[in-house]
Amino acid sequence: MVIVAGHLVVAPEHRESYLADCVSVVEKARRTTGCLDFAITADLVDPGRIDIFECWESQAAVKAFRGSGPSEEQDAATLAASVSEYDVADVRSLT
Repeated sequence: MVIVAGHLVVAPEHRESYLADCVSVVEKARRTTGCLDFAITADLVDPGRIDIFECWESQAAVKAFRGSGPSEEQDAATLAASVSEYDVADVRSLT
C-alpha cells in the first residue's frame, strides 16, 4: 500500500477556485483501479493551505494515475508544497 500525504500552499483568495478545479481530478482518481482513497481538501485552520491524502494499492497504481502531474494552472497557483509518498508494510483498522 502507498500513502501520499502532505499539503500545498496557495494564496487564500485563490484556494476555493483551486479546489473547484480539483473536483474532476478527485472523481477520476476515485474511479481509478488501485485507488483506495483520494482527497484534496481545504485546511480548517490555515486559509491558504490545501491538504492532500491519497491511499493506493500499489506504487504501480500511483504511477498509472499520476501521468503528467498537475496542470500548468495548478502549478502556477501553488506557492509551496510538502507532499510525500509512504510505502506501508502493515495496516491495522481502528474501527
